[in-house]
This record gives sequence, structure tokens and C-alpha cells, in this order.
Amino acid sequence: MTPIPLEEDKELHKRLHEINTFQCVDNELYLRGKDEYGKDFTICFDAFNFLEWIDKEQLEYIKEQTIKYIQKK
Repeated sequence: MTPIPLEEDKELHKRLHEINTFQCVDNELYLRGKDEYGKDFTICFDAFNFLEWIDKEQLEYIKEQTIKYIQKK
């Protein structure tokens, strides 16, 4: 996996457009798929930290917002 070079003090904004792989190993949570340009892209989270932040309440909020988006289309 080739890291994306970043300019110092510049924020990276990427879109994981299509998720096709999920893995959790050694407290690392991986989501892999294609980015906004169709290139392979992997994001890795600390699994414990992810679970602290993404709980039932956040999942319900994501569902509500997605339903609103679909209904507008």
C-alpha cells in the first residue's frame, strides 16, 4: 500500500466511494474499496476508538440521514 504524500499542514479529504472489503485484526479496523477516482483505497481505524465513537445512536442518525437523501432523489 502506497501512502498518499501530504503537504505539511494540509488536510487530506478523500471519498471512499465504494466499499468492498471489511476486516478487523489486532485492534485495527479496515475498510477498503475504490476512491472517487476509481483507484483502490484503504482506511484504517483504531477499532476500540471507532467503537467508542460509532454506537447505536450514530448508526441510527446515519440511517435517518440516508433515508432523507433517498427520499429527495
